[in-house]
Amino acid sequence: MQIIESNSNKKIKELAALQRSKKERTQAGLFVLEGDRIIRDALATRKDLVDNVYVSVSYASEKGVPTDNAVVVADSVLSHVCETVTDQGILATVREEPLLRNEEELMTKDRVLVLEDIQDPGNLGTIIRTAEAAGIEAVIMSSGTADIFSPKVVRSTMGSILRVPFTYSPDIKKTVECLKKSGHVVYAAHLKGAADMRKTTFEARRAIIIGNEGRGISDPVAELADIRVFIPMQGEVESLNAAVAAAILMYHI
Repeated sequence: MQIIESNSNKKIKELAALQRSKKERTQAGLFVLEGDRIIRDALATRKDLVDNVYVSVSYASEKGVPTDNAVVVADSVLSHVCETVTDQGILATVREEPLLRNEEELMTKDRVLVLEDIQDPGNLGTIIRTAEAAGIEAVIMSSGTADIFSPKVVRSTMGSILRVPFTYSPDIKKTVECLKKSGHVVYAAHLKGAADMRKTTFEARRAIIIGNEGRGISDPVAELADIRVFIPMQGEVESLNAAVAAAILMYHI
């Protein structure tokens, strides 16, 4: 079995580029998964998405190779391209395009989450993971939202990126208008002119808007909402983390 033993190997350089650069990911149409369970799940349920699998010598010796065409890499070389501090000795490159859905397709879903300019990768990944757990059927993100294929977002989703239908919208205001035309009642997490979420009736066909961590939902988008809701808070707290607010709303509804 041939083993890659140099950081200057072409495949290793390509892996490193995918980890650090959105431009490289977009050009290649690939992103990187890290972790034993997530990659084995991907091979079992979405093998069509998996481009290549890379395992360390130690991983191969202990657990074998998870697929016949896995590339074996020296431990130190694989650690060089892993983003996690303590890597598990396995990486996979995964195709982006099949995961990016058509917006019109997502409009047919009843439970939609709309994200406007969520900037923090950890927040975005946590929201995607929680959306799956809470039964959200589609996530539509503004073009100003963080790159869902970045390493930190991918890790934070804990595999949900492979299962939750999502897309980016070039015009989030138009998207919200289209959701309303398709019969969704649009709820915005907003403080101004809002109703207590506990006293609000949420319709079965609905879209929930969560805004940017700092400025919230932009005025043009907020004005399109059918109902604005707030999460009641005690003490002197003025706002909640975006991922926490999204989780509370999704589970309350």
